[in-house]
Amino acid sequence: MPKDNKIKTSNIFPCGNTRREFVWEMGAGFSGIALTSLLSADGFFSRHTKAAEQNPQNPLKPRNSNYFGKAKHCIFLMMNGGPSQVDTFDFKPELRKFANKTLPQNKKYINSGGRRVGYLTPNWRPFRPGGQSGLLISDYFPNVRNHADKIAIIKSCHADSHAHGSALVAMNTGSTFIGRPSLGAWSVYGLGTENQNLPGYVVMLDKRGGPISGQPNWSSGFMPSTYQGTLFRPSGNPILDLKGPPHLDSNAQRRQLDLLAKLNQKHLDERPGGQELAARINSYELAYRMQSETPEAVDLSKESQATLKMYGVGQKPTNEYGRNCLIARRLVERGVRFIQLYSGGGHLEDTWDGHESIEKNHGLHGSEVDQPISALLTDLEQRGMLESTLVVWGGEFGRMPFSEGKNAPGRNHNPYGFSMWMAGAGIKGGTSYGETDEFGFEATVNKTHVHDIHATILHLMGIDHEALSYFHQGRKETLTDVHGRIIKDICS
Repeated sequence: MPKDNKIKTSNIFPCGNTRREFVWEMGAGFSGIALTSLLSADGFFSRHTKAAEQNPQNPLKPRNSNYFGKAKHCIFLMMNGGPSQVDTFDFKPELRKFANKTLPQNKKYINSGGRRVGYLTPNWRPFRPGGQSGLLISDYFPNVRNHADKIAIIKSCHADSHAHGSALVAMNTGSTFIGRPSLGAWSVYGLGTENQNLPGYVVMLDKRGGPISGQPNWSSGFMPSTYQGTLFRPSGNPILDLKGPPHLDSNAQRRQLDLLAKLNQKHLDERPGGQELAARINSYELAYRMQSETPEAVDLSKESQATLKMYGVGQKPTNEYGRNCLIARRLVERGVRFIQLYSGGGHLEDTWDGHESIEKNHGLHGSEVDQPISALLTDLEQRGMLESTLVVWGGEFGRMPFSEGKNAPGRNHNPYGFSMWMAGAGIKGGTSYGETDEFGFEATVNKTHVHDIHATILHLMGIDHEALSYFHQGRKETLTDVHGRIIKDICS
């Protein structure tokens, strides 16, 4: 016998448990079986597996919104790299007063990349009033300034990351972690799209490359791939491998797709809940339909010379972004729901990441996009489309109000306070919302998180950000999770 006079149950009971313990554990097992049965009867697993199948046969079919929203389409102008708010849309005269002095010690921040910290530095180009509203806009955007009465500048934005990769993903998906659906995916999931021969969500990258975090920025995350963004190339064939081989005519291709769809549908009927297979079936059909309509949608040969000149097509340095902005207008005309245009690709000076020199960096990228963006706003308005199209401008964060060393002309990353603007459907133009401190360092008045930006965009598109959900892993997921407030002061 052991010294503590206790008999080891393992010596008596082969399973190592007493009868009481054995019955108790079996009861727990039966409870699990019973719970599974109850959840199944309640449709829990069915909801889980069929969360996205609002219309399995046509998941992109247009759907009614939660309530009336003026915006039927959204064009998101993504300035990849983080433009400087104090040099573009947030004028800070105090920076000139305190130039060559250090940021007060009570202003806490993370030094992204461990770069040198210099002195407070005023705006590199003058700010001037625009329109009747008198909104102050930098000379980096003289043409956009002409539309001051159309735009609402949000000066109090803040984000959760100072690193490009995670900040870009957060601006697009609401989370710094990859794996969640993007804003465009949520929009198409909630509303469908008006043209079944074109993707509901289109992304156009800069010829210099994409964002460093790549595909997660336009991903459908845990939703079926039906809702993810479709990449359009800035030159050549907009979509690679869209057309079939030359020896295969449309009739033969149609017969092949019909046979494949029949086999896939049979497999799906026997195994309910195969969202990815259903998405693949729809993708095949969409690709077939796109073969005829997509080339026409991106063909600018029928546009007038005046229109091409207005966008800066065929001119330097505006040709590429001008083409993309004009294509965005053409896609909106044809019913595409959500379009995102990237300015800047790759890393550092190929983007708005102005560490080396704000004047050199923003001077280049501003000259590439200013005229095309202005043309887009003008064109949409002239065609009566601006009242149903929301245009959003911004980057993943802003930049510090101080330099990166003595006599250094560049600025480091700043997620604590930066500017974005919106124009078009449902926006109260000529308005300024929120404030940063006297240095333009951090948001202080009406602080606006990325979640608030997303909530407002969905609201303007007629979607309640709290109501639009997707059942995933036992939980109703939303774009803004438990966060987000609508910026009602900029909504008309």
